[in-house]
Amino acid sequence: MGIIDIHAHAFPDELAQRAVARLAEEANWKAYLDGRVTSLVESMDKADIDVSVVCPIATRPEHTAGILEWCKQIRSERIEPFPSVHPLTPDAAGWVARVADEGFVGIKLHPMYQDFQVDQEPALGIFRAASQAGLAVTLHCGRDVAWPETDDRAAPSRVRNALQAVPKLKLVATHMGGWRMWEQSRQMLVGQNCLLETSFSLHEMPPAQIVDMIRLHGADKVLFGTDSPWADQQAEILALRSLGLTEEELAKIFFSNAARLLGY
Repeated sequence: MGIIDIHAHAFPDELAQRAVARLAEEANWKAYLDGRVTSLVESMDKADIDVSVVCPIATRPEHTAGILEWCKQIRSERIEPFPSVHPLTPDAAGWVARVADEGFVGIKLHPMYQDFQVDQEPALGIFRAASQAGLAVTLHCGRDVAWPETDDRAAPSRVRNALQAVPKLKLVATHMGGWRMWEQSRQMLVGQNCLLETSFSLHEMPPAQIVDMIRLHGADKVLFGTDSPWADQQAEILALRSLGLTEEELAKIFFSNAARLLGY
């Protein structure tokens, strides 16, 4: 059975150590890798992962161009980058189109680190541009360990509003649609036109709850993700396998759903 990790992170070698240390301190969260692409590939080899989707985040508008260039450099048979476009980048819609023109499949957005409300402009403009360009959007959903629990910029209710505003959007809703907001995700996103992704959920949600969400939403609309280096890829694989899903369901979640999204 092949495995695709739809949600991983890495940084340019010259920035990786500093970036991972800073983010780990801000979130008070352990990093399992040093943030370099080569370390991610080594982890993939140990876990028998075929492909990882690397999801950088443009935390400032001026980062958009450099991230696109770096993504072009690291793209390989094993690494599929989703560049990031900051919503306040001048001509953001044009940058989304450029990502598509360069042959990428999707982009990554994070409401907290990019400071936007999921269901308001300028985020909706990015969603419309992505939908028009045929790009997927991997979106951080729910709370974030580095931000107050009252921060609702990425709440599942807002994600549903965005889906209603841009109904043809190919959305990957990370963390089963809302990290530590899973009951709201169940109510707002299960059954909607989006893909749910498993990262940071398998070790926190009760097994019965996550299996219930997977089967209600449909195993053909769930993707395996780890959020590496913030989780151990091998441990995440074991956690998904331990849920008691059928081999057919596992094959979809581990590989075929993501392969279809990525055009493999």
